[in-house]
Amino acid sequence: MRSLIVALALSSATALVAPSAPRTTTKLSAATKDPATTAYQPTEGANAAVDTNNKGDAWVSQMQRPRRNRKSAGVRSMVRENFLTPANLMQPIFIHEDSNEVVPIPSMPGQSRHTLDSMVEQVKKGMALGVKSFILFPKVPDDLKTNFADECYNPEGIVPRAVAMCKAACPEATICTDIALDPYSDQGHDGIVLDGKIVNDMTIEQLCKQAVCHARAGADFVGPSDMMDGRVGALRMALDAEGHTDVGIISYSAKYASAFYGPFRDALDSHPGFGDKKTYQQDPANGREAIIEATLDAAEGADMLMVKPGVPYLDVIRRIRDVVDLPIAAYHVSGEYAMIKAGAEKGWVDEKAIVLETLMCFRRAGADVILTYYATDAAQWINDEGNVCL
Repeated sequence: MRSLIVALALSSATALVAPSAPRTTTKLSAATKDPATTAYQPTEGANAAVDTNNKGDAWVSQMQRPRRNRKSAGVRSMVRENFLTPANLMQPIFIHEDSNEVVPIPSMPGQSRHTLDSMVEQVKKGMALGVKSFILFPKVPDDLKTNFADECYNPEGIVPRAVAMCKAACPEATICTDIALDPYSDQGHDGIVLDGKIVNDMTIEQLCKQAVCHARAGADFVGPSDMMDGRVGALRMALDAEGHTDVGIISYSAKYASAFYGPFRDALDSHPGFGDKKTYQQDPANGREAIIEATLDAAEGADMLMVKPGVPYLDVIRRIRDVVDLPIAAYHVSGEYAMIKAGAEKGWVDEKAIVLETLMCFRRAGADVILTYYATDAAQWINDEGNVCL
């Protein structure tokens, strides 16, 4: 009886004790947080953006970390995919015989029309820096210009004599000449003009004479920049028939009707006399068309293919690189050069850094050779650094 009374008493006492309150937390719910006063902690919460490692430091659980291959100049050099050397560069040289003076080109600061003597000095300078190739562009006096541009194959003309002088002074230099009628045309076009139209096949006849003339003078390569249909095959046949099987063709395969050529035309006084060049140069809106031109030129016997202009057409360089195994040249044209110069003169860009980056981008896109007015400057910068480490 006594034990029953004790049990009932204990039961009653237990019933009178208030239940313990649930454990409280200081963490506020999302609904009660004030975003203006609460600092976000990426390592906290059910959906934490960042974990912590064994040392308690912030840690993102990503196994592949590409930055490991960029952590030092030594590592970056070890895994670099593309390289830029002076030998990748071709120096364009403007030549004239209007006077015995080197004439600066206002729209291309740092560039000039050279006399034949100063041209030779430019070649020697480039060769000393490691630039091995040069392309010549003549400014022709107006009194020698005609619609049929017959001066273009005059063996005593400025270009054949310039080629011979370059090869005599620097036999190891690679000398390329421009094959087109516009410097010699009183119409300012790359071909013969009849009834307001640039005619294709008659123009090619003149181009063949021009190429053979330059080959006889000692040119290593001829560069048809005219964009006439079928001219590469005709030039190859003409050169071979005259025994110049070792003279190469650097074809301007994808030359666009571009606004970037203005300063170049100032240098040669070769602005179109009427209209534009859109009936033979490519539409800047078209990329697939460049593949057609490039594959045709390759089939006709071109040794290298060129894309012009350069930076705005890196995608075209890549497209051609993906379908053609021939070496590809890119022309870093006068307008591109002038824009960098203008920005540098204003102090808006680092000239050296932006030039070397630009040239490396050509290499990355697939270009083997880069025609650039910065050739000797870039060569000097490359030589000073021992390598291009961007």
